Formats: sequence, structure tokens, C-alpha cells
Amino acid sequence: MTAASGTARPRDRKSAERRDQLAESALKTLGELGYARTSLRDIAANSDFSHGVVHYYFTDKTELITYCVRYYKAQCVTRYDEVIATSTTAAELAERFADKLCETVVDDGPMHRLWYDLRTQAMFEDVLRPDVLMIDATLEDMIWRVLTRYAELSDGELIVDSPTAYAMLDGVFERSLLRHLSGDDEALTVLRTSAIELLPHFLRD
Repeated sequence: MTAASGTARPRDRKSAERRDQLAESALKTLGELGYARTSLRDIAANSDFSHGVVHYYFTDKTELITYCVRYYKAQCVTRYDEVIATSTTAAELAERFADKLCETVVDDGPMHRLWYDLRTQAMFEDVLRPDVLMIDATLEDMIWRVLTRYAELSDGELIVDSPTAYAMLDGVFERSLLRHLSGDDEALTVLRTSAIELLPHFLRD
């Protein structure tokens, strides 16, 4: 029993590592083509793995997408933790948060585009909904941590609840992402300015 368990653990770990590698490759392809236009063969063609290997680890595209969604969540939920932990004034936090928003539009644009695509697809596909809702809640918590710290540094009181604040900032971010992907040179400047100017409005005068 002990020997068998010891043998299984490395195998399970290797399987998990391979699934993560496939998820990273799939996310790149999905970010370029979108959910509806991507097949397992497309993912295999844009990776170092054969279609047979992809199909071995994932039964179908839905299973792979679900895994990718969870993998994506694990990569992004700590994005602003350093800003929260090391900012010493409200103004510094606001500026660094806004800079980070702009940075992630540039560095992770395809991943954000995929996220909004999957969130829309979850309106129609029940199988995606639980994971998408889970990620949405996690992103909301991430933004709420930023705002809570901003209020503390401002010695102020937040006058909006977490869902409302998240929806407002997410709307600003999504619009700027679309403008950036469309080649608008002012998109990042507008995003940075909007984020900095919006944060004080979440506090009581």
C-alpha cells in the first residue's frame, strides 16, 4: 500500500504538470482565436503536443476550457497584492493600481479578451457557469482588497458595496481593453486617468 502510494504520487504530479502545460498553451490559442473558433486540434497545432496527447488529458474542449479557467484564476488573483502591501499613501496606491491596470492590458491583453469571451459564453453554456462565477467573485474580492486599503490610507469610509465597485471598475477596464485592442493610442492614458479619478468617488466626502 505504501509503495503503491509512493509510486502514484509522482505520476499524479507529472500528470498535473502536463495538464498545466497544456492549459498554458491552450490559453494562448484561445486568447488569439476566441472560445467559439478554437478546437482541440487548433490547441494541439499551436503547442508542442499532439492532438492525441491533448485528448488523452482532456476528454473534450469543454473539459479543457474549464481547466483553463481555473488555471487562469490561479495566475491572476494576486496581481495587486504587492501594490496593496507596499503603498504607504492613498495617492501612491491609486497611481500604482492605475499603472498596474495599464500594464496588464498590454502584457495580458489576450488573456483578458479570453476572460470576457468566456464570461459571455457562460450566459449560454451551463457547464462554464460555475467556474466563471467563481472567478468573477475572486476578481471582485481582489478589487475590494484594493479599495479597502485605499480607504484605510485615506482615513475614509467606502460608500459603495463590493459588487457595485467591481462592476464600475470592470466596465472602465473592459472598455479601455477594447479601445487598446482596436489600436487607440489614448486608451491606456484614459484608463489610468479614469482609475485614479474614480477611486475617491468610492469614499464618503
